[in-house]
Amino acid sequence: MDIKKIKTLGQLKKSGYQPKTVKQEIRDNLVQKLQNKEKVFDGIIGFEDTVVPDIERAILSQHNMLLLGLRGQAKTRIARMMTQLLDEYIPVVDGSEINDDPMQPLSRYAVDLIAEQGDKTPVKWVHRSDRFVEKLATPDVSVADLIGDVDPIKAASLKLPYSDERVIHFGLVPRAHRSIFVLNELPDLQARIQVSLFNILQEGDLQIRGFKLRFPLDIQFVFTANPEDYTNRGSIVTPLKDRIESQILTHYPKTVEIAREITQQEAKISEEQDGVVHVVDEMRTMLELISFNARESEYIDEKSGVSARMSISALQNLVSAAERRALINGDKSTTVRISDLWGVVPSITGKVELVYEGEQEGPYGVAIHLINEAIKETFDAVYPDPDKSAKKDEKDPYRPIINWFGSGNKLDLLNDDSEESFRAKLDEIEGLRALAVEFTDDPNEIYFFMELAIHGLAASDTIGKNIIDTKMSFSDPLANIFDDMNDDE
Repeated sequence: MDIKKIKTLGQLKKSGYQPKTVKQEIRDNLVQKLQNKEKVFDGIIGFEDTVVPDIERAILSQHNMLLLGLRGQAKTRIARMMTQLLDEYIPVVDGSEINDDPMQPLSRYAVDLIAEQGDKTPVKWVHRSDRFVEKLATPDVSVADLIGDVDPIKAASLKLPYSDERVIHFGLVPRAHRSIFVLNELPDLQARIQVSLFNILQEGDLQIRGFKLRFPLDIQFVFTANPEDYTNRGSIVTPLKDRIESQILTHYPKTVEIAREITQQEAKISEEQDGVVHVVDEMRTMLELISFNARESEYIDEKSGVSARMSISALQNLVSAAERRALINGDKSTTVRISDLWGVVPSITGKVELVYEGEQEGPYGVAIHLINEAIKETFDAVYPDPDKSAKKDEKDPYRPIINWFGSGNKLDLLNDDSEESFRAKLDEIEGLRALAVEFTDDPNEIYFFMELAIHGLAASDTIGKNIIDTKMSFSDPLANIFDDMNDDE
């Protein structure tokens, strides 16, 4: 039978419908998914063996939960995905503000309507997507916003005294009856407002302007919080934290491979960009190394964290930098370059909180430092160590390149060099192509590896590098010293 054809309380009773709590509903659907080996939180990567099992245990225990972790750790996304564990539709008393169950009405409106109309009471069906209420905790949130208040306009229009509970205007929490209620950044909520949640979590009471209502609200509470908030902006009052049965710790991706998978999934790259710009695998790794190094950097506040959004934004900016260059030069296709990384600086500077040492370096300086570290790590992972190679002079693959620069030659790479100009400049360097072909046979990637070798040698101080506005200049390091002396004179 199509449940949506059930329009009255009498029809609902005949259908055999049995009410159950929202937590029991979520638990039953989770049990079914686990038994069927279905993925519960599809798209949540890196939490399969840590966070997700904790959440599943909390759901099986029918707990309210607190997701605790630094920014950009998918806390809110997980909370929103819990709606997938709700039944597709549930019946409610038509016209009810708080999703009254026709078999177990709570509000005065629903009780009076059922008393008046009996089995003819109209019933409507609510989809699970409408059973999700989310609120960002801010210092200006009031008890009236969350719980409710007396509505003088309602009292006047219905000609009711303030002592009548029908004059109450319900807040977000009662309206989340039989639903999932998510309160983000809980510590930002003023302590006196947090107190208003005590009885709802424990006893199910509602206290509004002198009204003491026995209102056993049926809600799955999910709170999110950032540990940084406990010291910088506020804290969760102890009695409230005691009433939240499960506290679940989230974390950043533990490996570069997991981080790459998340970035690939989340970065919005248009089909048009994807058809023009080719991104080498090593470049995707390099972007993740920037984030990993930032979380360990002495210049960045580790308590604040570095969101996964930094890598996502960086990939988008990287592709856009390459696309812009191709559009300017009329190139139909291009491969990302190391020099394109300077286009991701805006993605870094806005995503990190600097400590004193970082403020001294400046946001731009810190971003360039992180990029150079990532280039050096990628170079070391691909190419042999220049220092060790120099000790075996007869097998040193870098010797022709070093000699080329030592002969007074320079390499000037412009951010907006055309594909033809860029390749021609790299092809001039003796021994560079012979070095790179050992690591790829893809003609679209060979010049990436050639450029990586140049940047890596510069990071190893084997050759010199200067950045001047939109140009990177590579030369013999001794030549740079003499140039600096001439500039000083």
